[in-house]
Amino acid sequence: MESTLPGMGAKLTEIADGLAVLPVGIANVYFAGKPGSPWALIDTGMSGKARTIREAAEARFGPGARPASIVLTHGHADHAGNAVELADLWQVPVYAHRMEFPYLTGKSKYPPADPTTPGFMAFVTRFFGGETVNLGSRVQPLEEGRAAPGLDGWDWHFTPGHAPGHVAFFRMSDATLVAGDAFTTVNVDSLPDIVMKKQRISRPPTPMNYDWRLVLESIRKLDALNPLTFACGHGAPMSGADAAEEFTWFVDHFPIPAHGRYVAEPAQTNENGVVYLPPAPPDRLPGIAGSVGVATLAGIMVAVAARRRVTN
Repeated sequence: MESTLPGMGAKLTEIADGLAVLPVGIANVYFAGKPGSPWALIDTGMSGKARTIREAAEARFGPGARPASIVLTHGHADHAGNAVELADLWQVPVYAHRMEFPYLTGKSKYPPADPTTPGFMAFVTRFFGGETVNLGSRVQPLEEGRAAPGLDGWDWHFTPGHAPGHVAFFRMSDATLVAGDAFTTVNVDSLPDIVMKKQRISRPPTPMNYDWRLVLESIRKLDALNPLTFACGHGAPMSGADAAEEFTWFVDHFPIPAHGRYVAEPAQTNENGVVYLPPAPPDRLPGIAGSVGVATLAGIMVAVAARRRVTN
């Protein structure tokens, strides 16, 4: 089932029983639950999209609909950007792993993005900070062995490496995985793949991965669940036996970069935030990036606009 929200151009698509995806900007948000039953919002996208998400919720669940909870796979700005506004609008708590609390309450910043890793996304991070949101008392901890309100039938799994408190959600009854940024279904290291929305199981956004060993351990843990539907924070969801085979091959051949700040030595974190950062390697591109950055970003906008004209 697919529906376009009036005046917004955003498509709300059912991808599994009781699970719908809404792309908002560069990331996806997920509505878990059926009309007439308690439901939860998984992730909230970049800031400025609260109205779009609220209208999608009412289109799916009815006027005045609100979730039993908001749950976050992690607190990066493209996943938690609307959490404060929506939590206050709906008067519901936000759930996240305890290891994300320092970054969701203003206690600590995330490990800095690494622009020296290869790929397009690393280049882009030179122009954007690593800010997140301050949820204050709105954020509540996910409890071991218990589903968040509105997520009955779903288990959460601790999957650090991309963010210290990253989690994924899995429904055993139909092997559906909401993976956040444990991995992606578009290669965000490639601008052509992003523009063309090419489906491909790929590593998580490279410059944000603070511990590559944990990234690999986390996706191995998810592969052991034998998922059949793959709903990630970036890229269109994939499902079926071919997707499952592609995921297992990806895990078995996981491409750790040849270089980068956190490749040889990870950042270290605890319940209070970042406690150690490896030395930053020299970045030989800042001057080049500054001279071509505006043109590159303008080119992205033109390419995305052209892509929309073709597909709409």
